[in-house]
Amino acid sequence: MTTVSIFLDVPLVKVTDVPLDAYHEDPSPQKVCLGHAGCQTDADEPWIPPVTKRVMRQAREDPTRTYEYLPELGIYAFTKAATELALGKDSRALLENRAGGVQTLGGTGAVFIGAEFLRRWYKPKHSTLVTVYIGAPQLGSLGCIFKAAGFTDIHSYHYWDSIKLRVNIGDFLKELQRAAEGSVVFMHAPEETGLTQQDWVKVAAVMERKRLFPFFDMAAQGLASGNLDIDAWAVRLFVAKGFELLCAQSLSKIFGLYDERMGNLIVVTRDNQTLIRVHSQITQLIDMMWFGPTNLGARIITMVLTSPALLYEWKQSLRMLVERMMLIREKLKEKLRIQGTPGSWEHLTAQSGTRSFIGLLPSQVEFLANEKHIYLLANNQISICSVNSKNLNYVVQSIHEAVTSTTLPDDARKDLEEVD
Repeated sequence: MTTVSIFLDVPLVKVTDVPLDAYHEDPSPQKVCLGHAGCQTDADEPWIPPVTKRVMRQAREDPTRTYEYLPELGIYAFTKAATELALGKDSRALLENRAGGVQTLGGTGAVFIGAEFLRRWYKPKHSTLVTVYIGAPQLGSLGCIFKAAGFTDIHSYHYWDSIKLRVNIGDFLKELQRAAEGSVVFMHAPEETGLTQQDWVKVAAVMERKRLFPFFDMAAQGLASGNLDIDAWAVRLFVAKGFELLCAQSLSKIFGLYDERMGNLIVVTRDNQTLIRVHSQITQLIDMMWFGPTNLGARIITMVLTSPALLYEWKQSLRMLVERMMLIREKLKEKLRIQGTPGSWEHLTAQSGTRSFIGLLPSQVEFLANEKHIYLLANNQISICSVNSKNLNYVVQSIHEAVTSTTLPDDARKDLEEVD
């Protein structure tokens, strides 16, 4: 028998999360991970709302649980409660029965199913090749999903100015205006870098005029402002304006159910019959992929969302976490200011939510990893919850050293600003 594998020609995929791989392999006792996927407590442990822990015990001990396979579209009570959380119970689309959810394996599963459906059935007028636009920081992690679904024309759009460290709504609108009619635009809500409600109104106006299709990612509702309704404002705006859309809703992070992978693909259409047909096609897709979703996480979330007392307790936990993240941002900014670290750090508090562009150059990020054993996310963002009372001073001192030892010369920075 030959000793050469029949899979000899299988290429090695380049891992996009290299910084975190390096963190896990780093033997240094000083190493710091600033790229946790979930939320962390001050003790550097996964954040789980107390109500989730309590309800989880109740759900596991429920004698009525049958352990039967779930329907392809999931537990209806779960998708109904999750969709109402995103769109609001008084949403006209819900009242007219033209919006509904599909239980998926996390937010990524919702994106994947949504991309697969669009590739098969989204056929805008005056266009044979559908273009997909994805925000530049997420192009690597999300572009591969649309590519796997069969889209070939995938582009990035820019809304974050990495030199001036602020949202550039003007450039974002220009890119949307240049987009081909019928293009799919993948957007995030809540948008944590600083898009205002007025900005979203402008974005919606351009997309309506250009007949662009909105595909939202809602991964952290409630963790940007601490208010579930405010964080869902952009999605609700588009629904109220009559857009048909998809929204990949993730509930894993906001309920602390990281390993349960709880997602919901929200579909909003013009009428009920269209929604029924779309759901029938998605049912077939799920049959081919995972047959049916998981049970425990959906039951936990449903119990919380449908009980006024549990819902109130969960909302309080979200607010407390958001307040802690806001405090971390303030401390980071103030300590860097006191340290005399060159540059303005106002962008740290101008952003919100679980992640933040830190505003460092690639060489400075490399310095942190190589010299200080501090690792950021692959797109050079940091997870705010990864900063805690134990590592805060070390992180600040390390950032100061990275900036002062590798600061970009003024003339070079001016050239970059002119190019931007």
